[in-house]
Amino acid sequence: MGAIGLTLGFLTLALFLAVPAIGPTGGTALASVPKAKGVPVAQGVAAKGVAVSTDAPPTRPGGLRPCPVPFAANPTGYASICWSASSDDTGIAGYDLYRLDPGGFVLANTTTSTVGGFSGELNHLYTMYVVARDLAGHLSPPSALITVPATLGMTPTTSPTPLPGDHVPPSKPSGLRDACLQDYPGVTFCWQPSSDNVAVTAYDVYRETATAYDKVGTVLPPSLDFAEPGLVVGQRYTYVVVAEDAADNLSVPSDPLSALAREGLPSPSPSTGPACTVTYRAMTAGPRLDAEIVVRNTGTAAVDGWTLTVDYPAAAAVRLVSGWSANWTQAGTGVAAANKPWNKVIAVGSATQVGFTAAFSGAPPSPVSFALNGKTCATG
Repeated sequence: MGAIGLTLGFLTLALFLAVPAIGPTGGTALASVPKAKGVPVAQGVAAKGVAVSTDAPPTRPGGLRPCPVPFAANPTGYASICWSASSDDTGIAGYDLYRLDPGGFVLANTTTSTVGGFSGELNHLYTMYVVARDLAGHLSPPSALITVPATLGMTPTTSPTPLPGDHVPPSKPSGLRDACLQDYPGVTFCWQPSSDNVAVTAYDVYRETATAYDKVGTVLPPSLDFAEPGLVVGQRYTYVVVAEDAADNLSVPSDPLSALAREGLPSPSPSTGPACTVTYRAMTAGPRLDAEIVVRNTGTAAVDGWTLTVDYPAAAAVRLVSGWSANWTQAGTGVAAANKPWNKVIAVGSATQVGFTAAFSGAPPSPVSFALNGKTCATG
């Protein structure tokens, strides 16, 4: 073939590659050209028939409701719920069902269906929530909380055989109100007291996170307020409160409260050196710790209203049991005491004495720091 023939051949081939292809609806579309090897597909674009993950978690399970128990005979009772399926770009791998116990929420069941439950004490109320898992291992936000009785069917047994001991839970905490302590930097809220056939011994506070409900504090009666520092100012956080009695009966959780993390009131200009001195004495017996604390005002002005925080090493796992001469609460890895009306003011040079009982694990713990109204105290 001569040079003219070769030139005409190349021109014909070039014209063929440049001819537009006709789409299925008659519109014009560019003819497809095979992609060169080693060139990555643009982010968010997939080849035909290939799913691309956006790394998004599954949607929150919704529509929680009581459901029939999965079998006819179960004399111990069974707490069973159903929910609406979550959606996800990679597919749902399963659902985790969490049950509220006195120490917090625990994993009670895992299922690939939208029905789940567990065996329990007949007619006992159980609070739970559901989290979806996708095939990429991402977790959904937790569902709303639901409380159902353990039954033999859709309704509780009307006259079960009574069990020995106290099985009556406290009433549901109510009246949650945001910003009860305006000068506190963080979240603060309060609520109305629950009632019980014997006595309410504690209020457990739970905060909703991205994938769970975390226990963030325990408040001992007669205190009815909670404060949490270290949160993002201007952001809202969702909380519920659960009342507990001495027999580990748990109330139905309160209605959720959306609380705003606030800056608090401006602090006065700091003075030089500690304005307080703490004397700490403790006795231990097994896993029990009895502590006595004397707080002395070494500043130049009277302290009118105070909160004392006592921090322990995290490994000690200190858990507050009771306290005296203050309103005691659990505060992270330590405890906190707020003044009573009769010891609200600590005059310059004077002191007040408080104490508490706690459980711990490991070796007898020693506090790592004391702070009065957020200011570190000297020890002596």
